Amino acid sequence: MAHLLTPGPPPGLPALARHMVRMRLTLMRHSLRGDNASNLYTAVLFGLVMAFGTIAVAVLWPVHLPLVLAVWLCGWVFGPIFTGGGSEALRPEYFSMLPVPPRRIAAALLAGAFAGPAPAVNLIALLSLPVYGWRFGPAGVLIGLAAVPATLVTMVMISRVVVALIGLFVRSRATAATVGIVTGTAIALCGNGWAPAVALGGADTASWSQVLVRVLPSGWGVAAVEAPWPLALAVLAANAGVIALLLAVWASLLSRRVVSAARGGVPPRRGTPRPLPATGGARIVAAKELRAWWRDLVRIQLLATALSYAVVTPLLLVTIDVWILVPFTGLITIVIAAASSANLYGADGTALWLTLMTPGAERADVRGRQLAWLLVVGPAAVVLSLGGTLVSGQTWAWPWTLGLLPALLGGGAGIVVLLAVTSLVPGTDPHRRGGNPLSTGADESAETGLAWLVLLAVPATALPAAGAILLDPWAGVATGVLTGALGAWGFGRIAYRRLERHGTDLLTLMKHGPPPKADKPTTADLPVRHRIGVTICYAVAWLPLFPQGLVPMVMKIFGVEERVWFLALHLPPVWQWPTIVFMIALGLLMYGYAILIPMRLNSSTSAVR
Repeated sequence: MAHLLTPGPPPGLPALARHMVRMRLTLMRHSLRGDNASNLYTAVLFGLVMAFGTIAVAVLWPVHLPLVLAVWLCGWVFGPIFTGGGSEALRPEYFSMLPVPPRRIAAALLAGAFAGPAPAVNLIALLSLPVYGWRFGPAGVLIGLAAVPATLVTMVMISRVVVALIGLFVRSRATAATVGIVTGTAIALCGNGWAPAVALGGADTASWSQVLVRVLPSGWGVAAVEAPWPLALAVLAANAGVIALLLAVWASLLSRRVVSAARGGVPPRRGTPRPLPATGGARIVAAKELRAWWRDLVRIQLLATALSYAVVTPLLLVTIDVWILVPFTGLITIVIAAASSANLYGADGTALWLTLMTPGAERADVRGRQLAWLLVVGPAAVVLSLGGTLVSGQTWAWPWTLGLLPALLGGGAGIVVLLAVTSLVPGTDPHRRGGNPLSTGADESAETGLAWLVLLAVPATALPAAGAILLDPWAGVATGVLTGALGAWGFGRIAYRRLERHGTDLLTLMKHGPPPKADKPTTADLPVRHRIGVTICYAVAWLPLFPQGLVPMVMKIFGVEERVWFLALHLPPVWQWPTIVFMIALGLLMYGYAILIPMRLNSSTSAVR
């Protein structure tokens, strides 16, 4: 687009939109390599299944179509929030020097936003509107066809406006914490939102819920199809007006974002900063880390997400009088907080050079980060664990709470720093994050994989304590304290020794990214069907193994009566244990497939050489 900066009349919107679309497609084409390609193929496959499932709902269960379309709208709204502001291949800062009005830039960026698989998949799903309109005759089909592009543009525009609002107004700790609370609550609702719906069940609830899903922008097309012809045209005209309003709002937000991007999206500090305490070693690193946890908007948002998810998830089940998770609120907080802070060194960018330039500072740096993490997460976890156990009245949970709490705290403090130096994901330096302060600039898929690894590793550190509790409840408390201390000390020792030996490699990785390894086979070298299969297995295998296999097995062993959403516990007793065994075996087989297929690739390649 350099030629657009040359003197002359400003480019028209069609030409600008074409350039945006071409740039977006070019960036996407060059990024389809390795895991990015397999992740995209898998996401598109899941999206197509959901899209055709939406059309099937319009045919078989038309009464539920507005609710399904509301789920698509939630995906557009909350999806970018979950991924730290969404993927922005074309940032508005790139085009601030173009001699074009902001509204025209916004319209062109909107055109570029449609050059991707997500809008195309959503377009297929919205074909359910004319299918639904077939029940109302030819007029219903025509209204449904007209509502398809209007609904799609509205969903995309709402998503863009939400991202722009977050990127513009998250300039303080309070707003970052608010976004984290909303994110954690949304994740909890995605998992257990059915519980309050069951608690509020009834004819009245069904009536107002049907109205609600039609009032949402995703339901305007359904409402237009169901309305008489004049009212349907009025609904479509109002939808077009909303699109124009959203475009104007987005253009204004983009203009303000470009102005604030020079400051990295964060306002300058006011007043004289407080000096660090006159101390040294791990304590001075802990003081520095505590200030980072207090000032870094990304860390504040992630911590608020962990706390809100841990609190809201048990409360949703309390609405149907299920109190089994309330004593473990603090334990859930520890695990989620560890998963959200596993990339500690990557989030700091190239600041690692300060540690490497100080002789012998690696041990103090690792220990200080562990101490700061315990001071940030520990008090909240202790209060939630003890308070949750007291409030719930589940006296049987006291040994489990008191035994698993120190085990998970120590294990989390050790796992976090260990993976931070062994599985680092390079990110943008905090002062260079641009107009979106909640985006670290790191590879989203890699960070997500690291978070899943922590979600598996941290609970595993509490297995010795859990086994001791099964043998002797109160002996498990001492075992939990011992394993927690050993985990924090042992994993931390491995972490700082690795940092001493490979610190320069980590700094190079953060500065230049991973080096190319053309001679080493990876998952990307597998055939497409195996790449998709491996990605699906890694993404889905935890579901049958843990929540549908191991968790109901533990509940059966302890005689817990609540069936919640575990499939095996809803079956007749004779089928419960076979179903649990089948689910565990299915999860293990899926993990085995995902691990063994790449291993076979490596072995076959080595044999050829």
